[in-house]
Amino acid sequence: MAYSEDHIALAAEYALGTLDADERAQVETMMSVDKDFTAMVEAWQRKLGVLNQMVGSIEPRPEVWDKIKTAIGHSEPQSPLVLPEAPPPPAAPEVSEPAAPVDTSNVIRLSAQARRWRNIATLTTAMAAALVAMIATQLYQPDLLPDGLRPKVRTRVVEVKTTVAPTPSAQYVALLQKDSGSPAFILTVDGTTKNFTVRRVGATPEPGKSYELWLVSDKLQRPRSLGVIGGNDFTMRPALASYDTDTVNKATYAVTVEPEGGSPTGVATGPIVFTGKLIESVPPATAAPR
Repeated sequence: MAYSEDHIALAAEYALGTLDADERAQVETMMSVDKDFTAMVEAWQRKLGVLNQMVGSIEPRPEVWDKIKTAIGHSEPQSPLVLPEAPPPPAAPEVSEPAAPVDTSNVIRLSAQARRWRNIATLTTAMAAALVAMIATQLYQPDLLPDGLRPKVRTRVVEVKTTVAPTPSAQYVALLQKDSGSPAFILTVDGTTKNFTVRRVGATPEPGKSYELWLVSDKLQRPRSLGVIGGNDFTMRPALASYDTDTVNKATYAVTVEPEGGSPTGVATGPIVFTGKLIESVPPATAAPR
């Protein structure tokens, strides 16, 4: 429901407590029959409640009460009230035409509206000043506010991650060749991960056949297959991760010619065509002196 400015001002003054008895009775009658008007009054009461939270109760000093009693004449026993004698009635004036009555209803209504809106303007100014004061107190002296108005303390955890540069590991290389001739393959092994890469150099593929790489060591009962060397220039595998470092570094690496796809039995069936042993090509990085 749309309300006039007078209704809105009445609701605000009712919440503020500045209405006289007749106006309060008018507001309470409207509240009893109009739920929307009741909601508007309650909204004003909530807005003005912030002012009450910021002001604590203070007991006046005894001398203040004494001054109040003196001002209203209660500081000493009151003397009997003596009414002045009524003056004699004035002589009756000559009968003349009665003057036309003056309509003062508009003046009274406008005066009441002006007073009401002055009160609303004062109230709005007070609320704005209170909000500014509350915000400033929250920023600079939050301990002075009641618990409900204090800003919540926010804790932010900042995680600082330190990036550690990886330490270069040792690198090993073996030339897989026949009779010290040109290398057919180059085998490279990472000293930390034991991943290896086979680089095809001079070996030529044979139709229907595959090259298979083997690890040969005195610590093993028989050669262990490291897989078929692919048809591309590079073949990369982690097959050495299950062997200890000493076995990997001291073993002999051999290449045999097997049926396409590798040995079907897990044991070398074809001739050994290329062999080689690892040598350290890049030493492991040492800690820098502090």
